[in-house]
Amino acid sequence: MRRVVVTGIGAITPIGKKIEEFWDGLKSGTSGSDWITRFDAEKFKTRFACEIKGYDPADYFDRKEVRKLDVYAQYAMVAVDEAMKNSGLDLEKIDKDQAGVIWASGIGGIDTFLKEITGFVTGDGVPRFSPFFIPKMISDIAAGHISIKYGFEGPNYGTVSACASSSHAIIDAFNLIKLGKAQLFITGGSEAAINEAGIGGFNSMQAMSTNNEEYKTASRPMDLNRDGFVMGEGAGCLILEDYEHAKARGAKIYCEICGTGMTADAYHITAPHPDGIGAYKVMKIALEESGLKKEDIDYINVHGTATPLGDISETRAIVNLFGEHAYKMNISATKSMTGHLLGAAGAVEAIASIMAIQHNIVPPTINQTTADPNIDLNLNLTKNNAQQREINSAVSNTFGFGGHNASIIIKKI
Repeated sequence: MRRVVVTGIGAITPIGKKIEEFWDGLKSGTSGSDWITRFDAEKFKTRFACEIKGYDPADYFDRKEVRKLDVYAQYAMVAVDEAMKNSGLDLEKIDKDQAGVIWASGIGGIDTFLKEITGFVTGDGVPRFSPFFIPKMISDIAAGHISIKYGFEGPNYGTVSACASSSHAIIDAFNLIKLGKAQLFITGGSEAAINEAGIGGFNSMQAMSTNNEEYKTASRPMDLNRDGFVMGEGAGCLILEDYEHAKARGAKIYCEICGTGMTADAYHITAPHPDGIGAYKVMKIALEESGLKKEDIDYINVHGTATPLGDISETRAIVNLFGEHAYKMNISATKSMTGHLLGAAGAVEAIASIMAIQHNIVPPTINQTTADPNIDLNLNLTKNNAQQREINSAVSNTFGFGGHNASIIIKKI
């Protein structure tokens, strides 16, 4: 089995449009939450979100490209561009049959879908749909655009598993390299669902915070006063590569992916199992594959969405699996800063974990004011401020509606 390493990273997030900006935002505990500007949200239960600040597609694409790309695909291309430059890959010197793209989105082109259907319904009944309607909307199209731009002719597809989508993309890429099916992958995920349908739909499920009075601090994973997630948007990209291939070309290696897990709760379409059984199993599987011991894990970037049930079940799973070591690790929920990037969450949080390992700094869980007695009070939740510690191995967890669980273990190399 081949070893799999990360040789490039790129991100566009609500707290930074480049990797270094993103990392600075994480270290300083910056909240990405603010009033929604994409549409008039006055009549919605939630009027705030974690939008990407100052994003203008004209900064990245020409007019023709913008017409062909939903915002979620635009974010994908921006993050991939940074990761590819970051990786130092020479496109003239790689075997493009051995280079693939696996890209995720939980929802895909919901903004395109909303605009096209609204235009039809409010029009004169004559169908005047854009020829780009379907290609912009489908959730696999970002993978297609990426492969066309870089000429990668290996495995190419999208993964969809709600909020676990981009973790599953990373895991698939990891497995295919490990099995010798490819030498490198562009992988990750993107999402852009801050519009009337996205906000209204999650509001109707009562999954999202409605704390408009304290919108800046409304994303409160693990806090007693949490009332749901804050929607975010953006993209995260990782370049995964066969270790020997990376070493031969003299690549900078950020870390090694050494263990992955995938399970299902088989319990409820939106609620996690109250005892965190699926979360327990997925971390256990990842740990077993990694060859590491429980005591080797220094940090867990939890799914931590700030939903009343989810945070409790995940922390229970951590205590049940790690035992006494659970109290020696750092735990943090970076969604407290970025909001919930839905299908892009796994990739962005994997990058946060990679940066934590690179710099030996644990990003905080911000907006912590009141401890929840249902969450073990002895856990180190890295409250409000980043903490310095040596991090050799980290776990990144993501869980999605439908009971989809994914866990990735990353270690120094």
